[in-house]
Amino acid sequence: MSFIEESELIINARGAVYHLNLRPEELASTIITVGDPDRVKEVSKHFDEITVKQQHREFVTHTGRIGKKEISVVSTGIGPDNIDIVLNELDALVNIDFNTRTIKKELSSLSIIRVGTSGSLQTDIPVDSFVASSHVIGLDNLAHYYRLENNDEEKTILQQFGTHTQLVNTSIQPYISTAGSKVLKHFVNGFHQGITVTCPGFYGPQGRVLRLGLQYPELINQLSSFSIGSHRITNFEMETSAIYSLGKMLGHQCLSLSAIVANRIHKNFSKDGNAAVENLIRSTLEIISENL
Repeated sequence: MSFIEESELIINARGAVYHLNLRPEELASTIITVGDPDRVKEVSKHFDEITVKQQHREFVTHTGRIGKKEISVVSTGIGPDNIDIVLNELDALVNIDFNTRTIKKELSSLSIIRVGTSGSLQTDIPVDSFVASSHVIGLDNLAHYYRLENNDEEKTILQQFGTHTQLVNTSIQPYISTAGSKVLKHFVNGFHQGITVTCPGFYGPQGRVLRLGLQYPELINQLSSFSIGSHRITNFEMETSAIYSLGKMLGHQCLSLSAIVANRIHKNFSKDGNAAVENLIRSTLEIISENL
């Protein structure tokens, strides 16, 4: 077994992984991730009991239970770079022995569900509705640092996407990954399903113009008009590509759920985004407690 050096996996004085400040026994096997640290308590307020509260920087974790179902909710902050930290450390908590600093012989699979906000790219997906991402196309570069393999369906979608958007051989190198089927199947009723696009920023990468001109001014139109078979691009945000790609490579079941707070085609914004997120949290917890 290969020994993992102290510089590669940092464990603090209380025996917790560095960024998340969690010990293995403080994490549930079903995890909700949220971007905003303040949103952790908006999830855990629905728990019957909270048994763990930890925080380090923007990473806040509450672990508790609903009935007999144990759940952790973890804040990630915004963007794929933070997801790289969170997904790797969540996996380390269950699949690396902190005492011997070696990978366990028997690996565990987590259920990791992102609950966040997003912008719709279709006229028929209005603000305050919900999207469950069946696939994700990443316009960031995180997965290119790892060995991500694609199946035939993913390769076909990615090839057609590149042809449609003309992003092939540009500074953007899109990649693709897929939701965990064991989790996705429970999020059908009340959810739109489709391809989510992950962008590495909020303004230029999502086609917003303030004072800077855009390198790809037609990107939103290209995204909203793309389809292949029954698949189309439903929305975009800033974390799903990293969650799906890392989760897939590490053997976890991942799903991204979004409350739509903006429709970029109609150019409108939710009148009460907090209520939309609260409704999504309630729906998600109900499905988790009954099915996962």
